[in-house]
Amino acid sequence: MTEVHRTGGLAELVCSNSFKSVDLSNAEGILKKEMEIMGSVVLDCAYKTRVPAGKALAVDRDKFSDCVTNKVLGAGVALIRKEITEIVPQENEIWVVATGPATSVSLSNYLTHILGEDFFHFFDAVAPIVTKESIDMDKAFIGDRYGIGSGDYINCPMTKEEYEAFWEELTKAETIPIEDFDKKYLFDRCRPVEDIAKSGKEALLYGPLKPKGLIDPKTGQEPYAVVQLRQDNIEGTLYNIVGFQTRLRWGEQKRVFRLIPCLRNAEFVRYGVMHRNIYVNSRETLDEFLRLKKDKRIVFAGQITGVEGYLESAATGLYVGYTIKRIVNGEEPVPLPRKTMLGSLIHYISKGALGKLKPMYVNFGIFPDIGIKDKKRRKQMIARIALEEMEKYVSEVN
Repeated sequence: MTEVHRTGGLAELVCSNSFKSVDLSNAEGILKKEMEIMGSVVLDCAYKTRVPAGKALAVDRDKFSDCVTNKVLGAGVALIRKEITEIVPQENEIWVVATGPATSVSLSNYLTHILGEDFFHFFDAVAPIVTKESIDMDKAFIGDRYGIGSGDYINCPMTKEEYEAFWEELTKAETIPIEDFDKKYLFDRCRPVEDIAKSGKEALLYGPLKPKGLIDPKTGQEPYAVVQLRQDNIEGTLYNIVGFQTRLRWGEQKRVFRLIPCLRNAEFVRYGVMHRNIYVNSRETLDEFLRLKKDKRIVFAGQITGVEGYLESAATGLYVGYTIKRIVNGEEPVPLPRKTMLGSLIHYISKGALGKLKPMYVNFGIFPDIGIKDKKRRKQMIARIALEEMEKYVSEVN
């Protein structure tokens, strides 16, 4: 177990329960379709345990973990629960290092020893979860930004006075000190809410408390600020405070977050925490198949490769799986097509990053130029090309 996990289940989600958009106009949506073509167990379980979240694919985190665990054990995989502190493959062995964002200190030290200064880390943060029955629905309203979606978010409006009181207490609240913590190691998309607040009095209004596109039906207007809550389990009894990743002390979280009018009596079933994320400088240490250049019997997969995001991490595992299948069958591995979303991500972390690698998620910016300037047409064409290329790849490697 790690300091952030609480169950023994596989694929336990310790941050958000959202896998982001399924829309093909979004890079994340294209990645999901590619993973579907590749036969992803993780994606299959995500759809089977889906909870309402507008255009996003969000899951019941416990049922999702159970699904993945059962599929793995049902496939005859031997699950051995012990800590690995060094990697010493024998002649005919292949080791896959997929330790996720919370790699143990012992293994981290070992990897630092064999990789040297090319091994880095950053920090990540987790948002709190509250019970639905403790949310003041008389003050809240249901709805999605710009009215797009099926009303999957609970919105907690705030007046200017309420927001300013909340902001002041948030910026003064006591945080948990973390050894070596530094903003330069913190991935921007999981920046703690209190750090965002400290960057300026209105910073939250352009971040997690952005009211744009949300109309309070009680007033017919956009509120001054809005805190959104997203369903966290299938039963709809738990809600995640969107964008509220934090390292505040638990008592401070309860005190400060209850200043949000809808959460005056909030019951917290999980407080936010911060944890240390580990990743290697893939551009210097790994080849295009995510094998260690020094020893190709050692392969890396998941967030430790320098990708960011649940499905990005799972997708690298799919790619590694296809590679290993060919190797054990005596065949040469086949690189992913550059013009797939996953291929573009692998290319970025293994070849395309300039300078020190920073964690990356799929986005249209890493996809090769296809010569179309119109944004809508370009996204449509990228989706078509990427899925066609992935179909060809899967056909070839199988």
